[in-house]
Amino acid sequence: MCKVTVSLLELFRRFPDGESARVHFENRRWANGVVCPHCEEKERITKRKNGYYRCNACKKDFTVRTGTIFERSHVPLNKWYYAMYMLMTARKGISSMQLSKEIGVTQKTAWFMLGRLREACGNDPALLSGIVEIDEVYIGGKEMNKHKSKKLNSGRGTIGKTPVLGMRDKSGKVKALSVSGVDRKTLKETVKEHVEVGSEIHTDEHSGYDLLEGEYKRSKVTHSKGEFSVNGVTTNGIESVWAVLRRGLYGVYHSVSNKHLDLYLNEFAFRLHDGSVKKHTYDRLNSLYDNCVGVRVTYKELTSEERSHPGRVG
Repeated sequence: MCKVTVSLLELFRRFPDGESARVHFENRRWANGVVCPHCEEKERITKRKNGYYRCNACKKDFTVRTGTIFERSHVPLNKWYYAMYMLMTARKGISSMQLSKEIGVTQKTAWFMLGRLREACGNDPALLSGIVEIDEVYIGGKEMNKHKSKKLNSGRGTIGKTPVLGMRDKSGKVKALSVSGVDRKTLKETVKEHVEVGSEIHTDEHSGYDLLEGEYKRSKVTHSKGEFSVNGVTTNGIESVWAVLRRGLYGVYHSVSNKHLDLYLNEFAFRLHDGSVKKHTYDRLNSLYDNCVGVRVTYKELTSEERSHPGRVG
């Protein structure tokens, strides 16, 4: 077996129950001693039963779940760990129906767990830098394949689809999110939000990137002329992300609503970098767990219509 790969059998042996997973998460989160997630007190902490702690400074109880996506979840932590494993190692993703069968929970619970994990996957404010490839893609069903009642009757091509902007640096780190459009103003604002000013960007010939040339060093390939890699300038890296994304969305998830599209983009972007097969499985899982801390989303928030991106189509 590959030296960086952990099998399911080994995972089960190491984390046979919720208690073993709890101890592991505590060691990861509080490697230098337990810290109160409410007031950040480090000294006046009393250990209680069943993984509970009492902060004698703010008089509040807490566990390793407090202040994470696992908070107020009744699912044992070893099942959460298994869900994290599947999300990181299944290259094209895992459906909530399949996960529910794997860990013995309802499909609704599995869907909620995956939604929380996808929220955590997007918990990375770091900017991309160096050489960054940028490209856009449209996500959505083909008009010809839609039921008559759902057809827009407005033409073909990008009609009825959601534009998605993707950015990938040379380390393989990916950022992807839905945008309101691919006009110059929108592209400039979005790129500046996720790519360090002064970086070198590689794009295709789309004029929407023209406004970026003043703050970034832009190099481009002209696809209409058959150019795909010229003197090291290419967008093949980010386009390979679109290939995996499409296979996952259409082959595993089948369809994704506009409301939740960004969560799925979080998942694929995170897995393609922090879930890289070049990294040890436990390092990948630790990376995902670190993102789970400081994130909280309730079922009501996850299903709220307010989650819809203001610029999304549909």
